Amino acid sequence: MMDFLEDVFLTQNDISDRVKSLGKEITNDYKDKNLLLVSILKGSILFLSDLMREIKINNCEVDFMCVSSYVGTKSGGTIKVLKDLNTDISNSDVLIVEDIIESGYTLNYVSKIINDKNPKSLKICALLDKPECHKLDVKADYRGFEVPNKFVIGYGMDYNEKYRNLPFIGILNRRYI
Repeated sequence: MMDFLEDVFLTQNDISDRVKSLGKEITNDYKDKNLLLVSILKGSILFLSDLMREIKINNCEVDFMCVSSYVGTKSGGTIKVLKDLNTDISNSDVLIVEDIIESGYTLNYVSKIINDKNPKSLKICALLDKPECHKLDVKADYRGFEVPNKFVIGYGMDYNEKYRNLPFIGILNRRYI
């Protein structure tokens, strides 16, 4: 095993199976709607790429937001928008695609920004959820997996911009934290 890993939490197959299932749910729920997937960069990019291939509707668009709140393994508390939406969303049913819900601060902040732009509807799809870390009551309408209070890396998620390219989700070894 790689020394930076404590354990592999979700294999590539685990992730793939769950993303396919989420794609089917979203396809059923949005089949007659104008879906706009809003990916929160950088962590959700691999999840978005796989998820959008599993959504089988014709009217599906994508846009991106980039926000920053982390320093190392801790949320800095201050959220900065580094990139806002480029799309007029007033005619869209927006689905925020996020890698992980931890404190809830980022999703709460992003949801408010998007709601101020008057979408037809707004829902959240998160690959991972750490309920025991929630500081705010933010819930995913579509949720991949519940995870323990451990620092996870891989499948788009990083530690100081490293390990995003891992095809699985692992738990970072404690000596790196």
